[in-house]
Amino acid sequence: MPSAAEQLAANFNFSNFGKATELRQRIFFTLVVLIVARLGTYIPMPGIDPVNLSRLMNSQAGGLLDVFNTLAGGAVQRMAIFSLGIMPYISSSIIMQLMTTVVPDLATLKKEGEAGRKTINQYTRYGTVALAALQAYGIGIGLEHQAGVVINPGIFFLLTTVITLTGGTILLMWLGEQITARGVGNGISLIIFTGIVARFPTYIAQTFEAGRTGALDPLVLIFALVGIVALIGVIVFMERAQRRLLVQYPKRQVGQKMFGGESSHLPLKLNVSGVIPPIFASSILLMPLTIANFNAQNIPDWLQTVVTYLNHGQPLYLALYALMIVFFAFFYTSIIFNPEETAENLKKYGGFIPGIRPGKKTAEYIDYVLSRITVIGAIYLAVVCLIPEYLIYKYSLPFALGGTSILIVVSVTMDTVAQIQSHLIAQQYEGLIKKAKLRGARR
Repeated sequence: MPSAAEQLAANFNFSNFGKATELRQRIFFTLVVLIVARLGTYIPMPGIDPVNLSRLMNSQAGGLLDVFNTLAGGAVQRMAIFSLGIMPYISSSIIMQLMTTVVPDLATLKKEGEAGRKTINQYTRYGTVALAALQAYGIGIGLEHQAGVVINPGIFFLLTTVITLTGGTILLMWLGEQITARGVGNGISLIIFTGIVARFPTYIAQTFEAGRTGALDPLVLIFALVGIVALIGVIVFMERAQRRLLVQYPKRQVGQKMFGGESSHLPLKLNVSGVIPPIFASSILLMPLTIANFNAQNIPDWLQTVVTYLNHGQPLYLALYALMIVFFAFFYTSIIFNPEETAENLKKYGGFIPGIRPGKKTAEYIDYVLSRITVIGAIYLAVVCLIPEYLIYKYSLPFALGGTSILIVVSVTMDTVAQIQSHLIAQQYEGLIKKAKLRGARR
């Protein structure tokens, strides 16, 4: 017999969507906020010469700035007020997650529920401001060392840069939180998603133009399109894959009635770490190339040798990229998922895994299962990112982040669609309850 959720999903149609007034308002609010976030990527920072800036960005093609430019939706190449993007907030969130595992006071706050979560979120915002100000100062110093990029170098330019870029990041952070609270989907993820998707038409046009002019073999173009479709299918399958652990709850007698005895599942995602490992791995690997491009005249010979071996598509680059993705997959999974805390919560509510003693043994078993599926998830991330990376190098395809871009777009799309479906099911469920009440009143 199908469940209530399956019956509601089977009865879905566009008329139900038309009745979902709250959902339409949430979608409209999300679209308006995302448009505002896109407009900010076109407002230039004061004191920059656009011609020399364009020359500098062209010389940095394929480097770390190109990665940040893709994540920021093209704001870096225009040196807009949103040039830092939302990365300082993501970095601050990761730092806070790491700190909650090593600082006892923060660990206590995490266990206090909603109140503790709000306090940790506030600390995350403070960390975002500090990181954004530090990065903005570094950008200001770096731009001043580039001939002709800054119109009037000096303390006033540095102060303006720090205030402008930090304010832009704070505004983006606030917009993302507003989407999460009043819109549909995760606001921070949707802002990154919008920035990447906004550049897709340019990439696609460049690819087809290369095929038209003969710079790219038409067979390679067809193969690339088919490969992207296949890659999307693999990502959807792997992101939805779960390892479900059976959890049993004991029966208990209250008066003359028996309660409990039901069973449920503890779902463990195959890819717990998401898209963080590829982003961190590419950022670290592209650091030497970026430093070399900024100081092409003064870099030592050893750094030039390192840059040569770490160019896109080189065997050493691909090997280190894969190893870093695997490392960060395990590292980030250990930060965001705590088997001991999960086992403690199961024990607290009377749940247990059949055949496993509650408490420490359950934590060890969950950690054992999680480690095994993380191996598969890390290999999946490495393959998804390495194949496009090699093809981009081999055939000069224009996608800046390759598999990482597609991974982010597909993951965010799946999460957003899931939230929209949950809103529709909730709306249908409320309608069924109202009808049931009316029928009962008539009887």
